[in-house]
Amino acid sequence: MGKNVKIKRGLDIALEGQPENKVYDVIAPVTFAIKPRDFKGLIPKLLVKQGDEVKAGDCLFTDKGNSSICFTSPVSGEIAEIVRGDRRAILEVKILADSETSYKTFDTSGFSSRSRDEIKNLMLEAGLWPFIVQRPFGVLADTDVSPKAIHVSGFDSAPLAPDLNISLQGEESNLKIGFEVLKMLTDGAVHLNLHNKRDKNVYNQVSGVEINTFEGPHPSGLVGVQINQVDPINKGDVVWTVKPQHVAFIGKFFSTGKLNLEQTIAVGGSEFNTPGYYKSRVGASVSSMLSGNLKQDNVRVISGNVLTGGKIAQDGYLGFSDNQLSIIPEGDQYELLGWLVPSYPRPTLSPSLPISKFLKKTFKVNTNPHGEPRAYVVTGQYEKVMPMDIMPQQLVKAVLAKDLELMENLGIYEVIEEDMALCEFVCTSKISVQQVLSEGLELMAEES
Repeated sequence: MGKNVKIKRGLDIALEGQPENKVYDVIAPVTFAIKPRDFKGLIPKLLVKQGDEVKAGDCLFTDKGNSSICFTSPVSGEIAEIVRGDRRAILEVKILADSETSYKTFDTSGFSSRSRDEIKNLMLEAGLWPFIVQRPFGVLADTDVSPKAIHVSGFDSAPLAPDLNISLQGEESNLKIGFEVLKMLTDGAVHLNLHNKRDKNVYNQVSGVEINTFEGPHPSGLVGVQINQVDPINKGDVVWTVKPQHVAFIGKFFSTGKLNLEQTIAVGGSEFNTPGYYKSRVGASVSSMLSGNLKQDNVRVISGNVLTGGKIAQDGYLGFSDNQLSIIPEGDQYELLGWLVPSYPRPTLSPSLPISKFLKKTFKVNTNPHGEPRAYVVTGQYEKVMPMDIMPQQLVKAVLAKDLELMENLGIYEVIEEDMALCEFVCTSKISVQQVLSEGLELMAEES
């Protein structure tokens, strides 16, 4: 029997440019890119060179730490460029796409009667394994581990987040098969966590999983918060998480024998003319979606949501795990005495003028932090937006002090960066909470 959970602490951030319930076709991007930096702790080993021809599903590079984990091409075409950074670190593997995609074929027939190892090997070879995230630490799943449980968050509560009943429409049968495959990867439970008051039709065919329901403000849709409420992670536990669109990828692969990474993503924000849902593919160039659709040039394009996503160029590429683009103004203009005089309404936990909360239902925000880093003081603000049973500010201080024992006692195994994004948003001291936590997780992973 699943749990029914009501989240009371948190903060919904209503931004202008919420995607409308329309699905658009766009001109197919010319180039695609897979970015090794999308994967925490990955050291890539290239298997292709510039000029090579690949099919969708061909391996581009592997993980030096585990050569069985393949990172495959989402399209067929020619390797256009290997983009390198400092010390020749691989930043992007770009593919010049064919006009029609050719697929590498895999033998997935009779998958339901195959062993766990056979299922794993197929997922590893096809490049589906990187869609599985392991907690603690939020790293690539260990192929030699059987997780305590697998969790899938069936809704998203982040700002400008997609309605998964729209972005996953037509994927019902693929979700059903995908969950059947996930059940084969663990001896524990597979949890599907749904919103108590939202439409669940897209998951109607799913069976044999533990259904938990949630309601409340963001971060109720974060899988880390859901794990904390359903079955917290203790020292020594391993839990896997998968996003629902990636469950559909898994189901589509095992039903067709081809790696088809087509998806419908949400594109929104105050600086986008036609916010809505756009048909795309993993690693796609975003230029075709943005061309002629921006209200101005001085914008921040974010692959993901405004709290946890990464900045990309206007001709950049969608992040490997992202199903959302957010476009907001750059915050590169100073506000004279912005801290002293009444300003435009913007989302905040503690407005100087409380009436400003009621002036608008949605807010136009930019990237300005509205203040510089300052003394780190105890304010109690983190606790107002953190529904987990941990002490977030003390945890951040323990990370800054590199006190491993205290970090462990304060619950660092239960969180990854996205779980504390709201803490960073409300932080009076302007501390880069997610970056600090990332460094702490990396340190703990090395020591463990």
